[in-house]
Amino acid sequence: MPALRIENLKKSYGNVPVLKGINLAVENGDVVAVIGRSGSGKSTMLRCINGLEPFQEGTIEVVGHKLDQSRANLRELRKEVGMVFQSYNLFPHLSVAENITLAPRVVKGLPRDEGSALVREVLSRVGLAEKADAYPDELSGGQQQRVAIARSLAMKPKVMLFDEVTSALDPELTGEVLKTIAQLAEAGMTMVLVTHEMGFARRVATRTVFMHQGTVWEEGKSEEIFTHPKTPELKNFIAPDLK
Repeated sequence: MPALRIENLKKSYGNVPVLKGINLAVENGDVVAVIGRSGSGKSTMLRCINGLEPFQEGTIEVVGHKLDQSRANLRELRKEVGMVFQSYNLFPHLSVAENITLAPRVVKGLPRDEGSALVREVLSRVGLAEKADAYPDELSGGQQQRVAIARSLAMKPKVMLFDEVTSALDPELTGEVLKTIAQLAEAGMTMVLVTHEMGFARRVATRTVFMHQGTVWEEGKSEEIFTHPKTPELKNFIAPDLK
């Protein structure tokens, strides 16, 4: 069974269709990069997967939890799916450790005496083991984003979603965050990343999906997608990165 299966996903805002029948399967251990122009539906699809956006037609199944228009399995699905956004969304009045342990305590009933070990574990994975007692405003943007990744990892997700997580960062800080994501990929985490980082998609993603006008226009192995685009739309989109 795929870790993620999307069938005939359709989403509109009023009379404006945004997703026009998306079909996509992500296998366990896959790293799937989702690329495309602004307005192509990339982030909307990601938000539908995590139940942040309702949709009008189709089904989404993530690690055995099926999500449809009823949204009945939303709570159970979110226990299995981590999501990291462009904005870090850290609570400024809580320390890094408190930000990380809040959801595991509230949602999964994590005992307080197990919190310290969990914090050490996930901060070590993102290279910030020494920052447990810091507050968000004491960290750089790249460090805050890595804490946001650690916070998602603390829930022990089976699938991670990343929505343009580097778009608000300068190049040096972008490199920090992409290195962290690449390490997660090497460790076998199943991930779907909406990104404008074409070089990263080509190098790290096992597969790349090109979205255009609310559809999956092309998809395939990343190297193949970037080396031999089949449609003029994809060729034009990645042309600057081929030079």
